[in-house]
Amino acid sequence: MSDSTMTVEEEALAVSQIRESRDRINSELSKVIVGQEDVIEQLLICLFAGGHCLITGAPGLAKTLLVRSVAQIFHLNFQRIQFTPDLMPTDITGTEILEQDENGRRSLEFVPGPIFANVVLADEINRTPPKTQAALLEAMQEHQVTAAGRRYPLEEPFFVLATQNPIEMEGTYPLPEAQLDRFLFNVLIDYLPPADELSVVLQTTSTKPEPIEPLFTGADVMRFHQLVRRVPIADEVAAFAVRLVGATRPKRDGTPDFINQWVSWGAGLRAAQTLVLGGKARALLAGRAHVNMDDIATLAHPALRHRVLLSYRAEAEGVTIEDVIDRLLETVPKTVKP
Repeated sequence: MSDSTMTVEEEALAVSQIRESRDRINSELSKVIVGQEDVIEQLLICLFAGGHCLITGAPGLAKTLLVRSVAQIFHLNFQRIQFTPDLMPTDITGTEILEQDENGRRSLEFVPGPIFANVVLADEINRTPPKTQAALLEAMQEHQVTAAGRRYPLEEPFFVLATQNPIEMEGTYPLPEAQLDRFLFNVLIDYLPPADELSVVLQTTSTKPEPIEPLFTGADVMRFHQLVRRVPIADEVAAFAVRLVGATRPKRDGTPDFINQWVSWGAGLRAAQTLVLGGKARALLAGRAHVNMDDIATLAHPALRHRVLLSYRAEAEGVTIEDVIDRLLETVPKTVKP
């Protein structure tokens, strides 16, 4: 049996395990998080799919609290790095220091930085210059750190959950495109509706919240990754993901006119991989053992919004990346006649 196929019994087991896990996670998160259902779902999809997540929102929207709570639920080693303009790359990865033993012999010893954890919260990642931002690239892609010519593997599972402020805010540095592409999703977190905001105010100004109970281990998370990858996907559903990503690339045959006008750089191959892998995780979280078209369409915004670069014309006309993705979903057909 190939990795892409599952027996009926295995499908049923995988669906029940993931579905039960989601219910338990939601129950624990409800102790400290009110609302934000879409944000929580997209973050869980990233974790179950084994990808990194970028969370964008204004200060004070519980981005850090959400990441810390998820790390507690999965009982994973957690480290928080506060990104500031004076942060250096070695403050993230670690550095070599000169040590002297009892015999007086000196040698260089590597002291690991906070990147050596299961869940790394890169808080306000766009508050630091690109040189320091790039210190995360190797860790995110290769799950290792290279220092003084030696490679140090990171413990699995490994996630970077980064928060960033809107780029319009003062003192921010846009992340390089190569680094943005390493994030599975870019999740937007917005202000709560008035009713939910009232609940938060009342809840946080009365009694202390109940402590988060750990539900899983690192081994459980690695097993979830394997289950997600074994979810079958029909060729026509995967083809829709590829067509959707291909349509974001300007100046190509069949590219919609509005893309040629509003987009200067489209999404790459990772975007299609993200849609398929994320679709598999979303299907399991929804209690299904197969991916459908709606899974792909629903994940288009978090998968594409950080991978498509708008043109100056789009900015001048007030067109947003959300507008472009919405129009793509209206334009790109879900099925193509042979």
